[in-house]
Amino acid sequence: MQFDLSFPVTIALYIAVFLLVLVGLIHSILGERYILIRLFRRGDLPTLFGGTEFTRRTLRFAWHITTVAWWGIAAILFLLAQGAISQHNIALVIGTTSCATALIIFTVSRSTHLAWIVFLIVGCIALYASVSGV
Repeated sequence: MQFDLSFPVTIALYIAVFLLVLVGLIHSILGERYILIRLFRRGDLPTLFGGTEFTRRTLRFAWHITTVAWWGIAAILFLLAQGAISQHNIALVIGTTSCATALIIFTVSRSTHLAWIVFLIVGCIALYASVSGV
């Protein structure tokens, strides 16, 4: 479906895209530096699966996949500004975002947190839909 957006709306969408990309970048960098690192130094993290390492890894990937989700929303807004919203493109963005989430969870958790499997399945289904002509 194509949308005929006025120039001011298009500019506003590009500003929103820029802000989401920027806030995601700042969220990940500053959150890692000023929140996660300091939080992990505490001695009272919950113990899961015999230690606090699983907790640390889970908190880390959960923090950073928020950024990935915001970037996925930014991609959809970018497509909207371009007038390129289609089922194919939306499925492509959702598939890519889900696969990136799966990769982050798999890598940071060292495959111990099984959410990566769910996001990988969702990503593959969405990518399949994007190439299948939904």
